[in-house]
Amino acid sequence: MSKKIVLTGGGTMGHVTPNLALLPHLLEKGYEVHYIGTEKGVEADKLTAIEGINYHAVKSGKLRRYFDWKNFTDPFRVIAGAFQSAHLMGKIKPDVCFSKGGFVAVPVVFGAWLHRIPVVCHESDLTPGLANKLCTPFAKKVATTFPECAAALGDKAECVGTPLRPELFAGDKAAGLKLLGFTGEKPVLMMMGGSLGAQAVNKALREALPELLKTFDVVHICGKGNLDAALENTPGYTQLEFVSAELPDIFAACDLVLSRAGSNALMEFQALARPLLLVPYPKGASRGDQILNAQSLEKRGLCRVLLQENMTAQTLTEALLQTWADRDALTAAVKAAPPADGTFRVLEMIEEVQK
Repeated sequence: MSKKIVLTGGGTMGHVTPNLALLPHLLEKGYEVHYIGTEKGVEADKLTAIEGINYHAVKSGKLRRYFDWKNFTDPFRVIAGAFQSAHLMGKIKPDVCFSKGGFVAVPVVFGAWLHRIPVVCHESDLTPGLANKLCTPFAKKVATTFPECAAALGDKAECVGTPLRPELFAGDKAAGLKLLGFTGEKPVLMMMGGSLGAQAVNKALREALPELLKTFDVVHICGKGNLDAALENTPGYTQLEFVSAELPDIFAACDLVLSRAGSNALMEFQALARPLLLVPYPKGASRGDQILNAQSLEKRGLCRVLLQENMTAQTLTEALLQTWADRDALTAAVKAAPPADGTFRVLEMIEEVQK
């Protein structure tokens, strides 16, 4: 009789992609896989399209630290979701639950706890998100990406890295260069800002192109709706809204990375061992987790950081050229660091909590 596992996590792709990385391994081990998410979140689109996955939608409310009228109604959605999740846990009777976090995870983890189902949580950022803070008391183990987070969460926590999709590292450099229209005579700079792009970095990079193109070919993954028609057919510059199946080949072709500092992307770039310049999302527009993520890697010599408030076309150009000049030291530090890919340790933790 096969074991059953419930996966949960949603709200952003950062809460979904580690689950996607675990899926093929769980299916290979013979698990019957169930996923509990929201009706309209990104996780619904991704998981319902995968054959062999049983997707269940529950109600959920966002856990906000700021004033919003929905703060008065969403707690009732969370409570309703907890009852739905508890009912599903009683119906599915899984052997274990793995939570990647996000607001949908709270009722699911609580539902698992009510049925005495062991839970493993994963926290990607340097400081625990609110959802994982609420879930940790109900979990047997908590896997973290950053050592600082493991220290903050106590004895249950272990720094293991992040589950990463193996196909990301199986790209073909020649195929990537051909796709991008580059010859390979210059190093390739890749800018990646997430699925929605990074408007401030997009703007500064484009203003810096005349100088950057003297040294690099540039592939700019700018986010949906952010293509600049005026820059089409610029020699040495290729802009793309979003990349999916071709991403491994582009990763293989790139020599230098410019990125925001979302934790999953950081672990992917660390695993690729490419020199990395980070422009973290500013604190005024977020809870500041990207700044802390970037500072942690910089402190360990794994990247260079340029704060957005200090970014102009000139400072961005200078920072990229300096990062490229430091590439040997950065690459050596990354290769000497603990592995960024936590896939197999997380799978071990899932097995351990069932004993």
